[in-house]
Amino acid sequence: MKEIKEIKNTDTAKIANLAKELVNLTVTEVNELTIILKKDYGLESDNSVKKITETDSINQEQKKENRKYNVILKSSGPSKLAVVKLIKEITGRGLKDSKELVDSVPTTIKESLNKEEAELFKKKFEEIGAEIELF
Repeated sequence: MKEIKEIKNTDTAKIANLAKELVNLTVTEVNELTIILKKDYGLESDNSVKKITETDSINQEQKKENRKYNVILKSSGPSKLAVVKLIKEITGRGLKDSKELVDSVPTTIKESLNKEEAELFKKKFEEIGAEIELF
């Protein structure tokens, strides 16, 4: 009886490890597994894997769209005064505060922007020679 119990525990551990590996598969790996199971073993799946893959892709796109960005000034470039003025315009801060931001690079200029706004600000800064990073 003891041998049977040990075998069951070993099988349970193997299955638990297999389950852990399956849960951690990426979408690409799930697709590859589906192809192998179908091709090599003749196992047909219902469309649940495909639905999960499609849902996961949609969720990832929504996360990218909903992600918030911070505009970080890495360098003012050749025209420090132009960068100070642009920071003043964008943030509504005073000239002194804007200059202090430029003097303390790297520094965050704007926070929690959607992708379009962040890209627009980045473009404006890069047009005057500043180096910007979106984070």
